[in-house]
Formats: sequence, structure tokens, C-alpha cells
Amino acid sequence: MELDEQTQGNTKKSIEMLLMALGIIFIATNLRAPITSVGPVINEITDYFNLSNIQAGLITTIPLMSFALLSGFAPGISSKIGMEKLLLFSLILLTSGLLIRITGQVYFLFIGAAMVGAAITVGNVIMPAVIKKEFPNHTGIMTGIYAVSMNLTSAMAAGFSIAIGTATGWGWKGSIGVWAIVAILSLLVWIPQVLKRRQQVETPVKPSFKSMMKSRLAWNVTLFMGLQSLLFYCVAAWLPAVLQDWGMSKGDAGWVLSYVQLAQLPITFVGPVIVNRMKDQGILVWITGLLMLAGILLIIFFKSEFIILATILIGVAGGLAFSLAMMFFVLRTKNPAMAASLSGMAQSFGYLIAAAGPPAFGLIYDFTGNWSYSFYLLIIGVGALIYSGVNASKNKFVEQ
Repeated sequence: MELDEQTQGNTKKSIEMLLMALGIIFIATNLRAPITSVGPVINEITDYFNLSNIQAGLITTIPLMSFALLSGFAPGISSKIGMEKLLLFSLILLTSGLLIRITGQVYFLFIGAAMVGAAITVGNVIMPAVIKKEFPNHTGIMTGIYAVSMNLTSAMAAGFSIAIGTATGWGWKGSIGVWAIVAILSLLVWIPQVLKRRQQVETPVKPSFKSMMKSRLAWNVTLFMGLQSLLFYCVAAWLPAVLQDWGMSKGDAGWVLSYVQLAQLPITFVGPVIVNRMKDQGILVWITGLLMLAGILLIIFFKSEFIILATILIGVAGGLAFSLAMMFFVLRTKNPAMAASLSGMAQSFGYLIAAAGPPAFGLIYDFTGNWSYSFYLLIIGVGALIYSGVNASKNKFVEQ
């Protein structure tokens, strides 16, 4: 009898863990695709609303500003209402923002972008803490699954963006609006987690945001997080447009951005596992920086001639950088509360850094008329990425 009860208990626990993993995967699918789907159709949006390059850059930058301004609040809110409920509310907000963004009014375009950014902020900050809490003995592999889910849909969003717009007959509205369907499905998958938590008594999570700001290690993690995001979002926002200016078709340019995403997939899966097994990740930081530098230099000197190789190098480097950033939240903290606080700080200030990237990239081109000068900005970013990453790789904990 006791054996049957134990078996039933183990089965119930396994089902709960499976549902949690499924929920994490679905939420991850929403954390990049609503942004990367914009890049391939940025010229269509620009023409539709008669925007300047700086204004067009804001479509990507506004979500990043939301990340920067709101990330610091997410841990505190989650401590009051629970991580699961906060994630549910964020999915509702995301769905609303995605629909508002395609109404055809320029002010709704930017308001919707802000709502999308606010919703994604919650997932960005809270998910590493959820993984640390729910899968304490499998943080590496679950972070890998989470990252692959995020990057796979991100690649699909970029690659199929033009095709989706054509198939729906809605143009850019279809390209970026279709992700509302994914958000609704994720909402339905996540509801059981909220219902389950109603039956459980949770210990309040007390974030330590102020103490994090006194830590040099936390600031290095923050700088690394911001710089890897800046590099990614500059590429996501502008590479398709740059390639179109160099003579590539819109469809092919969109797929080039997908190659960046697809190149990330293997490393974002195995990367966290490798990172988790190393005490000092400095060597991985150097590999990341050198691969990124090689890809950028290929674009500067050869434009689209070796673009596939360049995007593969950038994709592998970006995937490894993202893996390191996510694992730093887990490895440099002692508990889920501190992981949420470090994640909140790193993404708050980090995305403030990242948000400056796309507009600066476009502004440099507006002044010079030469995209190569815009890519020089990314080379400076790579140097700073290596510096902060090496310091963040030390086998230490952020003190509470």
C-alpha cells in the first residue's frame, strides 16, 4: 500500500515537473519573436508610417527601454503576488500589446511596442529564478531548453516574417501580429501553474536589489548582459535592412537573420550545461568575443559576400554569450530570491545599455551614409563584452 502511494506520489510529481517544463518552454517562445519579427519588415513599416531611421529604430528600442525601466521592479512584485501569477499577467499584457501594435495608427505602434516590452521584461527577469527554484539540480539543461525555445521561435519569426505577411495578405501587420496566437496558447498552458500555486503556501521572496548595486561582481554581470543584448538587437534590428541596401532581396535578407538565430540553437542548448560544469568561465568569454569579432569584420570588409559564414560566427558567439549571461544569474547567487534580484538588476541597467544600440546604429549611418561605420560600434561593444565577461566569470557569489 505504501509502495502504491509512493508510486502515485512520484507519478504526480513527474507530471507536475513536466507541466512546469512545458510552461517554461511556451513562455520562452514569446520572449524574442515579437521583436525579431520586426527586423525583416522594418522597411515596410518605415514606408507605411513615413518614419526616419531613428524613429524606425525606436520600434525595437522601446521594448528595450521597457526592459531597462521595469526589470528592477519585477522581483519585488513577484515577492508579493508570486512568480506564477505575475507571469500570467504578463502573458495577458503581451497579447494585448501585440494586437494594439498592428492597428495601423503610429501612436498605437509605439504604445503596443511598450506593452510588448513590459510583458517580455517579466519573463526575462523571472524565468531564471523559476528555473533555479523548480529545477535546482538541473539548472544547466533547463536553461538550455529555455534558451533553445526562445531562439528557435526567434529564428522562425525572422525567417518567415515576410512569408507570413504575404500569406495572410496583411503585409507587415500579419508578420508581427501572428505572434498574438502564440501568446494566447502560452497563456492557456501556464494557467495550471497559477491554479496549483493557490493550494500552496509560499515563503515570501525578499529581493535584495540595493545590496546587488554595491557588488562589483553584480555590475560586471550587468555590463555583460547589456553588451550581449546590444550586439544582438543591433543585428536583429538592422542587418536585414543593411543587406537590402546592399542589393539582397527582402526575403533573403530576412532569412539571413534566421541563420544567426539557427546558429545559436546548438550552443544555447549545450552552452549552459558546459558553463554549469566550469568553475571559471573566462575561456568561454574569450571564445565568444573572438567569434563575434570575426563575424563583424567579415561583414565590414566583404559585405554580403561571406554573409552566411559571418552570421554563423555571430550566431554561435551570441548563443554562447546569452548562455553565459543566463547562467551567471544562477551561478553567482545562492538562492532563487538572489537570482531574481541579480536578474532584475542586470536586465534593468543592461537593457538600458542595449536600448542605445539600434538608434545609435541608425544614427551613425544617417550621418556617414556608410553602414561600415555603424558596425565599428559593435567592435567597441565586443571589447567591453570580453572585459566584463572575464570579471563576471570568477568563481564567486554576489553577497547579499
